[in-house]
Amino acid sequence: MNVLSRVARRTLPVVAAALIFNLAAPAVIAQNPSPTWSQDDTLRIAKEVQKRLASLTNYGVFDWITFGFHGKAVVLKGYASRPTLKSSAANVLKGIPGIESVDNQIEVLPTSPIDDRIRAAVYNRIYQQTSLRKYNANQGSVAQAMGPGGRSVALMAGGITNDPPRGFHAIHIIVKNGNVTLYGAVNNQSDAAIAYMQANSAPGVFSVDNDLIVPGAPKSE
Repeated sequence: MNVLSRVARRTLPVVAAALIFNLAAPAVIAQNPSPTWSQDDTLRIAKEVQKRLASLTNYGVFDWITFGFHGKAVVLKGYASRPTLKSSAANVLKGIPGIESVDNQIEVLPTSPIDDRIRAAVYNRIYQQTSLRKYNANQGSVAQAMGPGGRSVALMAGGITNDPPRGFHAIHIIVKNGNVTLYGAVNNQSDAAIAYMQANSAPGVFSVDNDLIVPGAPKSE
């Protein structure tokens, strides 16, 4: 079963560590289950963290969040294109039984009109590419992803970060000072390579790191 068939009818799917869950769609990754809980508690807590992070409405294609455990604390890492995502990611985990604290290490990306133009350019290069359209619920460009009416007031006023494309995206695009990192999962190494080449060809991009995962593929040393 490939990435797409496993994420059918999921608007914001998540994936956890292989020892805990066996979901295929990328967005939020659980790492290093804590030895301080029983196996049942570890599963319960990881599933609840996963569920709550997946409920964040301001998590999108230009963000990437992972979580892990240190003692009885949840450790959040990744990148947020907007400061509100960092704070809401921590707040949404409050009150989960068994968790004593949240160590929020999510990095808020700098506000940059140049980076916003790169986000839009990379998005279009990747998701308009014929073989990669299947990884995008919108099946097209930034303009199509905006829905009826095209550019929103938020997009025109502050750039694509303020109004990112909605819906499921298997490939997440992180941009920091012109440098791009691709996160997520694709069906095969060929698609990962195409995504890298498409991102690298976008105007203004300084460098591209390809951290896309192919489920089931052996890890490179």
